[in-house]
Amino acid sequence: MSADEVVNSHVTAIKAGTEKARSICQTLLDVPYGQGEDEKLDVYMPHISSPKCPLLIYIHGGYWQFLSKEESGFMAVSLVPKGIAVVAVDYSIAPKGNMDLMVSQVQESVVSIIQQYSHISGLYLCGHSAGAHLVAMILSADWSKYSVTPEIKGAFLVSGIYDIVPIVSTSVNEPLKMTKEVALRNSPIHLVQQLKGSAGTDVVIAVAEHDSPEFRRQSKDYFKVLESMGVRVTFENVPNTDHFDIMEKFVDSDYCLTQLLLKMMGKD
Repeated sequence: MSADEVVNSHVTAIKAGTEKARSICQTLLDVPYGQGEDEKLDVYMPHISSPKCPLLIYIHGGYWQFLSKEESGFMAVSLVPKGIAVVAVDYSIAPKGNMDLMVSQVQESVVSIIQQYSHISGLYLCGHSAGAHLVAMILSADWSKYSVTPEIKGAFLVSGIYDIVPIVSTSVNEPLKMTKEVALRNSPIHLVQQLKGSAGTDVVIAVAEHDSPEFRRQSKDYFKVLESMGVRVTFENVPNTDHFDIMEKFVDSDYCLTQLLLKMMGKD
């Protein structure tokens, strides 16, 4: 398939998964977490929820410039039947939003979620591609500027980008309009000293066997950095997957990464 066909196929797959999730789960859609029109989230809940259920926040990818929460509820298909609440978060993609704003928004979404759902038994994060970058920025957040400090039990970073400085000189940066300074302060691999608060977080860095060499290199490099900081981190090289179906397969409860996530959340 051509590049466009591959992307279109991915969007079709995750949108279908999201539609299925909305048909089988209790949902709260377009819940605001801030004042901006893009600052909304969708909640997928079990029909019979225990007073103490784990909650997973999913941050979508799309090179910070496409996709939305409307295609991002697909993980609920396999997780909600196991008694896990799933939240899909929107943020202001480029060119409407810039990198500083997007990072701030996803951090604020976490604060809002734990304030609204204080009864959860554990908070977990998952992000794909650009979403994995944003999850890594959540792990490196300075929570002193917020009213609460989230206790994040686990994070799943899938086919992510952890150094966005190389993007500054590419066409990907045209809608983002990042300077090198902006890229540096929003690159998780350059914020390792701020990871000390994540020492109690279990982190999985997953990369597809057929991801590009740059995605694979960055994933391995970030894994080594987290490991050197004493973070409980594991590296997963997922066979027979590419940059897109590594996430699409999360609708399957038997998928290796679904099983790993369920184990992390004590639901295996």
